[in-house]
Amino acid sequence: MNLGQNDHAVTSSSRFRDGVLEELGRHGLRPGPLTTAEQLRDAVRDLYRYEIRRLRSELLAGRIPRASYADRVLDLRKRYPLLSLPTEFWVDPTPPPLG
Repeated sequence: MNLGQNDHAVTSSSRFRDGVLEELGRHGLRPGPLTTAEQLRDAVRDLYRYEIRRLRSELLAGRIPRASYADRVLDLRKRYPLLSLPTEFWVDPTPPPLG
């Protein structure tokens, strides 16, 4: 998913931290030049919600045992560490070098 059209743009002097880019890449997300941290957080949150709902559906359908459900939810949560990081920490505050 390539996000990039929005009125609230991350300026060219701002860039996402490397660790954030790695985590986004794990979820198939690649920010464009106009992508905001808030847009990306919404996309990551949507992916998490999809997966947690799918996991619950599996539980209700009897395809996973109730005893292992909590552990699976915790494992899923660990795959989304960006959701626990405020978006102001997603962007590197140092401007890129000129030239």
